[in-house]
Amino acid sequence: MDFNEFKNQVHKSFGLDLNSYKENQLQRRLSNLLVRKKLSDFGQLFTVISRDRQEYVKFLDYLTINVTEFFRDVKMFNILEERVLPELLAKGRKLKIWSAACSIGAEPYSVAIILDQLTPGVTHHIDATDLDQTILQKAKEGIYTADAVKNVSSERLKKYFTVRGDKYIINQQIKDKVDFSQHDLLKDNYPRGYDLILCRNVTIYFTREAQEKVNRRFVGSLNPGGYLFIGGSETIFNYVELGLNKTSPCFYKKVAHA
Repeated sequence: MDFNEFKNQVHKSFGLDLNSYKENQLQRRLSNLLVRKKLSDFGQLFTVISRDRQEYVKFLDYLTINVTEFFRDVKMFNILEERVLPELLAKGRKLKIWSAACSIGAEPYSVAIILDQLTPGVTHHIDATDLDQTILQKAKEGIYTADAVKNVSSERLKKYFTVRGDKYIINQQIKDKVDFSQHDLLKDNYPRGYDLILCRNVTIYFTREAQEKVNRRFVGSLNPGGYLFIGGSETIFNYVELGLNKTSPCFYKKVAHA
C-alpha cells in the first residue's frame, strides 16, 4: 500500500482526512513512524491501527504533535491579558471562549487563570476541544511537568497549583472553569457565539485550502467584535476578505458587519 492509498483507507475507515495535512510533512512524519514501529510499508501500518484501537489512539497522538505549555508565547499572552480580554469584558457580560486543538489543556487553563484574576468570582464559559481523546483525558487530569509551567509566575504557581514531587497539579477551581470535549476541526460542525477563539500552532500542519476552510469557519463562530488568537508561526493572509482586522501579531478581530 502506497502513501496515497493509506490516506484514502484511513479516511474511509476512520473519517480522518489526512489529505488536509501538508503532504511532505505528513509523509516524512509517518515514514519515521514506520521506522520506529519496524514496519515495512504503509499497508502494515494500516493493518496495525485497524486491528487495535489502542494503536489507532497512539497513531492519533503521534499525528497531532501535542507540544504545549502554559502561557506559550508570553508576549502574546500579555496582549491577551492587558488589551484583548479587558476590551471584551468591557461589554459587561460573561465571555464565551473556545480553545480549539487544546492538547493537554495548558492553553484553556491559562485563559481561566487570567480571567479568574481579572474578574474574581465570575464564571465564564470556556470550551476546550481536541481530536485526540487520550490527550483530552490528560487535560482533564491537569497534571504537568516543570517544563509546562515554566512561564507561570511564582505567585500564580502558588495560587493555582499544588506541587506533588516533580509534578504540578492545577487546582480544582480552575479545572471546573473548562469544559473538554472531542472535536475534529476538519470535519465536525463548529459551535457559534464565541467572543474569543484560540487556535494556535495547529493549522501550520494543514494545506492552504484546509487552513482557509478552518479560518472561515472560525469567523462564522465568532460574535462581531470577537477575536481569533493564532500562533506566532501562523498568518492569515486573506483576513480582510474573511471579515477580520489584524489588531496585533496573532490577533484578528471580527468586524462588526461581517
